Amino acid sequence: MKALNNIFKRAADAPKRVVLAEGEDPRILEAACVATERGIAQITVLGDEAKIRALAEENNLNLDGITLLDPASSPELARYADALYQKRKAKGMTEAQAAEQVQNPLIYAQVMVQLDDADGSVAGAVYTTGDVVRSAIQIIGMAPSASMISSFFLMMLCEPFHELKGGVIFSDCGLVIDPNTEQLAQIAMSAANSAKTLLNEDPRVAMLSFSTSGSAQHAAVDKVVNATALVKQQQPELCIDGDVQLDAAIVAEIAERKVGQSETKGKANVLVFPNLEAGNIGYKLAERIGKADAIGPILQGLAKPANDLSRGCSANDVVNVIAITVVQSQTL
Repeated sequence: MKALNNIFKRAADAPKRVVLAEGEDPRILEAACVATERGIAQITVLGDEAKIRALAEENNLNLDGITLLDPASSPELARYADALYQKRKAKGMTEAQAAEQVQNPLIYAQVMVQLDDADGSVAGAVYTTGDVVRSAIQIIGMAPSASMISSFFLMMLCEPFHELKGGVIFSDCGLVIDPNTEQLAQIAMSAANSAKTLLNEDPRVAMLSFSTSGSAQHAAVDKVVNATALVKQQQPELCIDGDVQLDAAIVAEIAERKVGQSETKGKANVLVFPNLEAGNIGYKLAERIGKADAIGPILQGLAKPANDLSRGCSANDVVNVIAITVVQSQTL
């Protein structure tokens, strides 16, 4: 897994401060210990300290080097409550509501990031995706260059039978249900930036469709074609093909045959799906039948990293997301 190994190396070379909001979950605590042992991040774990220490003892986990913090008794509670109030008062939040909400570990974690007391957050093993994304948007906010938040999976294709090798970005497979033309273009540009950040190589973007170079006529195809044109208008230097079918996006011989002026030459490392239905099915097919390793969903478009987890995640999944969060924060 060269691409993933490179991510871990870059994380270890310049560790960042990552806060984990769900410290009373054994998977999170194990991941915190592994990340600390590997030196990829400076970890703060949120939750009831007595419960966390009991959980660590029960699972024979070494908490050395990990900061434990209970939001409900934090000495920063008043400052964090005021920061939350200032951020949300225009939306009707009262000081009393801010003081109550900031004791929620997820909210506390996002305020930590917003105030630069942490470089990134990871949650979602217990909290829902909706909770994680909503809190990140409301508290951390969007990057100046982004008009929306979307997500991606880093798909690792490293088995001997994989003809397409290495890391590939799949987007959006977890968040935006039916993007319009402008949203699809934003997803593509965010995904390209994610590829540059994490794969450390120039992005080659394929805007996927059931049509290649106008072989089919439909409003769904028009959306992809128009989104591609919008990306080219805003980022003319970006290597991008669209509309393009999956085989023409990743097989050079087919691209040569079906795409007259292909920019990716059938070697796309960013696959942009036309909607969430296609994206979700696509990444799960690659994972379950194609035996690719799926890391994510990772959020993109935020001012600072705040990443989601699947509630079915393993401790190893959490460690991978921690490493990605560190590398994302290194580029800000």
